[in-house]
Amino acid sequence: MQSLAHVPFLAHLGCEVSRFHGGESELSLNVHEELTNNWGTAHGGVTMTLLDAAMGHAARSPDEPGGTPRTGVVTIEMKTSFMRPGVGRLTVRGRVMDRTLTLSFCEASAFDEQGALVAHATGTFKHLKALTVGGRKVQRDGASD
Repeated sequence: MQSLAHVPFLAHLGCEVSRFHGGESELSLNVHEELTNNWGTAHGGVTMTLLDAAMGHAARSPDEPGGTPRTGVVTIEMKTSFMRPGVGRLTVRGRVMDRTLTLSFCEASAFDEQGALVAHATGTFKHLKALTVGGRKVQRDGASD
């Protein structure tokens, strides 16, 4: 399943989206050597990226499978707690806890192949139709004026 918006960084990591509707998302990633720290486990930045992406996907998910996604989102703030090292294939589930017209309040949990909790995060996401970057307005699909 596609996230309906191409995120080059997630594609580069090899992230897969398997759920994207109803205020929920599920992403997964095989932790290969290039994504590890000096302990040989998932780098914390990789785990945080997955948690952020899962929450962001949940925030902009359509109400029904295959529906039109909500506006694009940007992360306003995020808090992460790590419980154990991430190894093998990580699965991250995100969900919207509450939503206003302009903000989504989300949480996500990352699990290892055995279903053990690796990390948990909460975050706030702002809904935007466009973003001004370097003096030009960029639409959520990457097109610019």
